[in-house]
Formats: sequence, C-alpha cells, structure tokens
Amino acid sequence: MATQFLINGETVAASGGRTFMRVDPVTGEVASEAAAASVTDALKATEAAAAAFPHWSSIGPGERRKLLNRAADIMEAKTDEFIKIGIAETGATGPWVGFNVMLAANMIREAAAMVTHVCGEVIPSDKPGTFATALVRPKGVCLGIAPWNAPVILGTRAVAMPLACGNTVVLKSSELCPALHRLIGQCFAEAGLPAGVLNVVSNAPEDAADIVEALIRAPQIRHVNFTGSTRVGRIIGRLAGENLKPALLELGGKAPLVVLDDADVDAAVNAAVFGCFMNQGQICMSTERVIVDQKIAQEFVEKFAARAATLPAGNPREHVVLGGLATPGAGEKMDALIADAKAKGGKVIAGGSRRGAVHEATVIDHVTSDMRVYAEESFGPVKPIVRVSGEEDAVRVANDTEYGLSAAVFSRDIQRALAVANRIESGICHINGPTVSDEPQMPFGGVKSSGYGRFGGKAGLAEFTDLRWITIEDPNQHYPF
Repeated sequence: MATQFLINGETVAASGGRTFMRVDPVTGEVASEAAAASVTDALKATEAAAAAFPHWSSIGPGERRKLLNRAADIMEAKTDEFIKIGIAETGATGPWVGFNVMLAANMIREAAAMVTHVCGEVIPSDKPGTFATALVRPKGVCLGIAPWNAPVILGTRAVAMPLACGNTVVLKSSELCPALHRLIGQCFAEAGLPAGVLNVVSNAPEDAADIVEALIRAPQIRHVNFTGSTRVGRIIGRLAGENLKPALLELGGKAPLVVLDDADVDAAVNAAVFGCFMNQGQICMSTERVIVDQKIAQEFVEKFAARAATLPAGNPREHVVLGGLATPGAGEKMDALIADAKAKGGKVIAGGSRRGAVHEATVIDHVTSDMRVYAEESFGPVKPIVRVSGEEDAVRVANDTEYGLSAAVFSRDIQRALAVANRIESGICHINGPTVSDEPQMPFGGVKSSGYGRFGGKAGLAEFTDLRWITIEDPNQHYPF
C-alpha cells in the first residue's frame, strides 16, 4: 500500500491517485511507494496549516510540551519500524538509522523544554509613562524541506522547534525516503497533535522543482527551512528572497580535520575514521579533507589507511560498517574522483573498489589542489589526505574551500588548537574531536556556501519566531501639535 499524505490530520491520497516508487539502492527492489503530490495537493497542506495556526499558537506551553514529549516517546517506540524502512529506502545501516531515531526523539524533547523560553523582555523607554516590551511570537506556517541522509534527525529537526514555538508546519519529504518522513508525521499525529498543525506531503522527483516553488510562493508560508545541497539551497534562497520569506539554510560541506604536528596521532586517526566513513560519508559534517602536518604525516597515514582497510562494506542488513550509497550516480562519481586523483599523482592507499551502490572505505594520499577530490564535496567514502608544512599552511588549506560548516583541530596544546580553530572559517569546530557531532541544544549551521541561520537551542528559537515591540502608554500624553 502506498504511503499517503498527512493533511489536516487525515491520511490523504494524491489527486488522481498518482504515486512514485523508491528503489532500494542496494538490492534494486522497490523500497516504498508514495503519493505523488500535484501543486494543488501541496497547497492544500499550506491551507490546513494556516487554518490550524490560530488555535495552536494560543495553546499554553504546558500542553505543547506534553504533546511533544508524547511524540518523542512514540518515535522511540517505533525504532524498529524506522530502521526497517530506513535501510530499504536509503541503504543506510541499522545502527545509523537507530541513532537517528534516538537523537531525533531527543530533539523533540529539547524543543519541548524550550516552550517556556518563547518569551521576551521589558525595555526601558525614554517616553514618560510608557511601558515598553519586546515580545516573541510564532511566525505562522513554516515550511520544512528535509533530506534523506540523516533522515529521521533532519526530518524531525525541520519540524520540532517550529512546533514548540507555536508555529504550524508543512514538511515536504525527501523523494528518497518518503515513507520514513511520513512516519515522523505519524508519531506526532498519534501523540494527539491537533489536525493541521503538522502536515506531510511527498512528491515524485520530476515534480520537485514545481512543488517547492509553489510552496515557497504560497501566501500562507511565512518561513522556510531547508537542509540539503548547496546547489538546491541557492534556488531555495533565491525563491525565499523573491517572496520576502525568511529562510534557514543548512547546506553542503567540505569539513577539514586538521592534525597539527603535536597531535595525539592515534586519537586523530580514531576521529578521522569515524568522521570520514560514518554513513558512508553521506553526512553534511563528514570529514572531507584530512589535513596533516608532514612531520607526522607518515605515521598518521599508515595507521589511518590500515584502519580504513578493515571496515566491512556490504548489504546494510548484514554486520557491516558501510552500507550503500543512496543516490543514483553516486558510485560513478566516486569512480571519477578516484580516477582523476590517480591521474594527477594521488595514491590510493586503502579501498578504491565498489560493487554497485556499495563502496569500500577509500583513502587517497598526496592530494593536491588540482584534483577534484580536493575541492568537490564527495558525499561518499572517498577521502583525501593533504600533507601540509606547518600551522599556517594547515589553516590556509582548511579555508581553501567555498564551504564552511564543520571542522576539527587536533593538538595536545589546547591554546594552540583554539587559536587555529578561531581562524578556520566554519560554523562549527571541534578540538580533539571528530567533525561529525550533533546535540539538540547546540547552535547548528554554517557560513559561506554552507548556508546561514542556526538550528538548535536558543538559536533555533530566534529562527522560528518574530520579535514584536509593544508599548502601553499614557492616553493623555502630550503631543507637539
């Protein structure tokens, strides 16, 4: 049975009964069938959300907290269902999907904890007899557009804080995991969220551009959040700007992991292996460049390559670390990156092969700036090592990218590491930790071509609310004329 929309609290089929298929990237079998929205279908979701907004925004924080916490509990109870669907739709391993569910449920709980922080302040006024305040109010209907790579985390992140702030939401699911994103909506529906507060629509890949444009242009939509590629993010940002809709964009990355000459090599190797190859390198924060001081490069490279070579890759239903690449053409891109690097002097020191969508953990040493893998976001398990001469060279290479999402610095000298971290152009930087990390209460987002705005904690509150200046004044005040 096809996965249907969630609109105004009801399960709804697409007009004309249109559906599309999502194929398991590893087995080639049909993973799911989902309703394929027309523009008219999508706009019905915005209308339902707009109609639900007055009631939801007036509900007290205690009731919103209760409903959100209930949704988090329901999500955790459905972990096995999420894992089964997630493996089939995205090719990810069970542990990765299970981690997604755990973190996503905690994101909902963190959002629930923030409902009483949607407040304001009293501001002293120079005007006699005036009481002035700045009050925080929900924006209205928020559009969330979520990707497939951390599907439960990012689908949930797109809706949890907006809901906590009193907004209503339309979630446009990813074409690569429509059933998984619809299941997020089901968790909130079963928790008792009022009809229309959260709506979920899916669309066939060929209709994505029209659906997204129609949703952003819809007068009911007051805010857009998008997580995905920089290429698509530019389109979303342009459409939002043209329609004067504020947008939160979390886009691509080329995260550097900088290993200085005084680093704990074993610790850096551990972080690099995790950051490079978790979820086949298909994470926005994935370590995309390992930048190593030449004084310790040989030791690091040998240990890193040896670890990468032991990582099993295969069907995600088996006991493997690397499952399948989710997107069509991803494997061919890995092949091209490897071939380009080898032709220009790069040395493949681990991996290098694939079987369909399953690609081995691959390490390329002696990468230079004229190679594609140096600058392009691979979004896969093909990772470059760049050898540098000292701290200045390391910072230069780390910043030699259009992206600026996550980064990491390894050094035994914390003051030195902090100084380097402060010079790296990124929204996130970890000292002596991996580039891949997330916590619900942390401000999450990037700079440069990695987007703008922040999810998480108090920063998220600011994104999904408007600040209003309200005064109570002396009705008999003096006027100049």
